[in-house]
Amino acid sequence: MESVLRAVIAYLFLMVVLRIAGKRTLGEVTTFDFVLMLAIGEATQSMLLGQDPSVTNSVIVIVTLVMIDHGFASLKRKWPRVDRALESLPVVLVVDGVPLLDRMKHEQVDLQDLLAIARSKHGIISIKQIRYAVLECGGDISIVPRTTS
Repeated sequence: MESVLRAVIAYLFLMVVLRIAGKRTLGEVTTFDFVLMLAIGEATQSMLLGQDPSVTNSVIVIVTLVMIDHGFASLKRKWPRVDRALESLPVVLVVDGVPLLDRMKHEQVDLQDLLAIARSKHGIISIKQIRYAVLECGGDISIVPRTTS
């Protein structure tokens, strides 16, 4: 019965904390958000499995982690240099149908993977049909098709 009670407490607590934390925490996942979710998962695991006799300790750890994440978010908004230091920048991979192979190699993006994304999102079948392809900070690849005039 204790396990069920711990599960209910963990579920309700996480719902409240993530609701307060806002949509950014659950939106596009950055490296810091991923680390935050892993750490919250570990703290939640010890709460659920009863490895720590005090549920309070797990609650304190989770609240602290979310506060640190919000602190970093505030610093990044206030000082753009902090944002650039903590997060990666978007990387242009294709310009006017020409793949920038050195950048693609550095970012470990394969031309076939890029074309697969272009086909699925835009129906593009040739690299020449891509005006820009950008590897975004969150890992997604944005495709801007060339206009046919």
